[in-house]
Amino acid sequence: MEPHPNLLSLDDLTDGQLEHMFELAERLQADPTLGRDALAGITVGLLFFRGSLRTRSSFEAAVAQLGGHPINLTAHTDFWELEYREGRVMDGRAPEHVRDAARVLSSYVDLLAVRPAPEQRKWAVDRADQQIGAWAKFANVPVVNMESGLWHPLQALADLFTLRRALGRQTSGSSGPRRRICLAWTHSPTPAPVSAAHSLLVAACRAGYEVRLAHPPGFDLDEQVVAQARAAAGASGGELVHATDLHDGIDGVDVVYARSWESLETYGDPTLSASRRAKAGDWRIDERLMARGNDARLMHAMPVRRNVEVTDEVIDGPRSLLFEQAANRLPCQKALLLDLLGRGADL
Repeated sequence: MEPHPNLLSLDDLTDGQLEHMFELAERLQADPTLGRDALAGITVGLLFFRGSLRTRSSFEAAVAQLGGHPINLTAHTDFWELEYREGRVMDGRAPEHVRDAARVLSSYVDLLAVRPAPEQRKWAVDRADQQIGAWAKFANVPVVNMESGLWHPLQALADLFTLRRALGRQTSGSSGPRRRICLAWTHSPTPAPVSAAHSLLVAACRAGYEVRLAHPPGFDLDEQVVAQARAAAGASGGELVHATDLHDGIDGVDVVYARSWESLETYGDPTLSASRRAKAGDWRIDERLMARGNDARLMHAMPVRRNVEVTDEVIDGPRSLLFEQAANRLPCQKALLLDLLGRGADL
């Protein structure tokens, strides 16, 4: 059987593929009728092992608007727990293995998009992304990662597309000053996974931006991901800079990307994690901080806790790109589907 393309992280896309997707996304956004029958006869399976608002609705809309048929399945309501580890004696809760479910579903659909649920016990286990890896290994159709423990490539596509539209394309040979982005940790009583922050960090460094990573002590991102981002910045002409507070991180930047993420040092220990977050309760983005930037714009992957992570004034003000950023999920995912399924060549 010939290998099929997957999207488990943005590493699965070359710079040329990304450029082609963004050019196609521009045209799809400008003309919503473009490609409306491109996925005629195509069925896409969407499997959610945890909740989703934007990813589920935008991916389903992308399939439908291109003439395809989406099938949504949600764990614990539409199907049961699945084992993903190989060689297990399956005498526990899971009555079926991913290797069997993936093969069966591959006979029904043309592409599988999966949002797995990390175990949330040990970071060393969840960072391995074994669940999404199992789907990619055993499926006979393309597999798209709709957010795993380590990566959120669909969010990163929309983020890069939004940055390009707001700041222009950044390359190592671009004239003028390098554009600056601050990836800023913000306080939240229930922090988001690190996946969106990881994907944005590597993607922005790969795209040639100067990225400032600002977070309190104890909230470092995965060290291997940071090393990958630093290497990507070196190759693209970008730069990765660490900041110890929001003031230093935001000074002079063009975009503030606000995001709460969990401490990997206290991963799997909710009591200790909550105690650590409480010590950084003042890490919130407001207009006073935004004014320190270079006419800075705000981005956030959402959902956003108003007046905890970011104030209403900024979210609803002229600096905010949040709703444009969320809307950009649709054309980017349309372009991705067309590319993975080989249906975009004639558009």
